[in-house]
Amino acid sequence: MALFSNIRADLKTYGGQWSQQGFWVMIVYRYGRWRYGIKNSVLRKPFSLLYRFFYKVVQILTGIELPCEVPVGRNFRIDHFGDIVISGYASFGDDCIIRNGVTVGLKNIEEKAAPKIGNNVNIGAGAKLLGNITIGDNVDVGANAVIISSVPANSIAVGIPARIIPKKS
Repeated sequence: MALFSNIRADLKTYGGQWSQQGFWVMIVYRYGRWRYGIKNSVLRKPFSLLYRFFYKVVQILTGIELPCEVPVGRNFRIDHFGDIVISGYASFGDDCIIRNGVTVGLKNIEEKAAPKIGNNVNIGAGAKLLGNITIGDNVDVGANAVIISSVPANSIAVGIPARIIPKKS
C-alpha cells in the first residue's frame, strides 16, 4: 500500500498533472523501490525484470535517468524533462526541484560517491553537481553552475566553477 500512497503524494506534488514526464519517472521509481520489499528473490525476479523494462522505456521517452537506488525525500519534483542524469549513489532530501540538463553524479569513475542533496534545494537547468559533496538545506543552484565542492545551507551557488553566495535573511 505504501507504493500507492507514495504515487498519490507524487501526483499531488505535480499538481494532479498525470501527463507530466517527471511524474511518469516517479511512478517507475516508486515501483522499483517497492519491489525491494519482496523478500523472496525468486518472486522478486519477474518484478525486477518488469522494472528494468519500464525504467528503459521511461528513460527513452523522457530523457531522465533516476535509478530506484537513489533515496529521495517527499515532494521531489522533476520540473522539466530531458537530459537529466542522476547517479545511483546520490541522495535527495525533501522538497527538491531539478530541471532539464541536470547531472548529479560521480566526479570520477574510481570514486563511487555522488552528492548528498539537503532539503528545499532548487537546482537550475544545466547544473552539474559532481563528486562526494554535500549540498546544504535551502540552497539555490543557478543554471549551468558546476559544483565540485560542498555548499553550506542557506546559500546560492552560481557560475563555473560555482561561487557560493550567502542568502540574505
